[in-house]
Amino acid sequence: MRLCMMVAAAALLGAGAPAAAHGDGRAGGKLLLTNGVSTVEGASGGGISTWALIAGNETRDGIGASAHVSVAFLPDYRFQSHGVALGLWDRVELSYARQNLDTRDVGAALGIGRGTILSQDVYGAKLRLFGDAVFDSPWLPQVAVGVQHKRALDAPIAAAVGARDDRGTDVYVSATKLILRHSLLVGAAVRRTAANQTGLLGHGGAGGGAALQVEGSLGWQLSRRTVIGVEYRTKPDNLGFAREDDWATAYLAHALTPNVTATVAVVDLGSIATADDQRGVFLSLQGSF
Repeated sequence: MRLCMMVAAAALLGAGAPAAAHGDGRAGGKLLLTNGVSTVEGASGGGISTWALIAGNETRDGIGASAHVSVAFLPDYRFQSHGVALGLWDRVELSYARQNLDTRDVGAALGIGRGTILSQDVYGAKLRLFGDAVFDSPWLPQVAVGVQHKRALDAPIAAAVGARDDRGTDVYVSATKLILRHSLLVGAAVRRTAANQTGLLGHGGAGGGAALQVEGSLGWQLSRRTVIGVEYRTKPDNLGFAREDDWATAYLAHALTPNVTATVAVVDLGSIATADDQRGVFLSLQGSF
């Protein structure tokens, strides 16, 4: 958490610097969809990839916020995430998310009980360093650095599957750019993490500890209100009892109103805790101001 506090403090010191955003600086001045949607870990981005965008509709002198509820329907699991994020001056983002994984029949096979729900809390902070995703240079991206502190709420299960710890902190650098001339949104991030299944199964294990992983996204703006795209995220593979695969999605996000965005995606999450071929549908609803 000390690193989270450092990011927040740096943001407060830099808040007076002019932001490269158009508008009068009041809350609600961003273009549609340029605050991203909420990831499963609560930060602003795509569904599974973290972007350099800041949550909320505020611009450089405003304060904004967002809230989300997301559900993934998979063959052997049900995943649910809900949370909130605060955006300050389009410079700093503070977020919280609760993740819940319903193990259904897999829970019985693993000996933890059918329908056991694995949960964790994710506390995040993000600081925009430089650049603007929409305006200024047509090629220079918006770049941000962030942290996510994760606490699994089922420590005995994390230990039983071979995790080294039930909590850990991810650190990432993200770059995002909307190329207006081509209606393309491009994003990439590098994350240092030891999280098993985003941390729901603890951190680290016999297969290793923290390592660099990458996240990428590409979106095409069909209209001012609609974006389609794809995402890919590499994952660590630390647990001996089951492999962990990379994640991929194909999504459609639509701004129902300036304050409400709905996202639907087809997801491929690979193998999760011995259950292979976890492909399904992801739905998310976000409100922001």
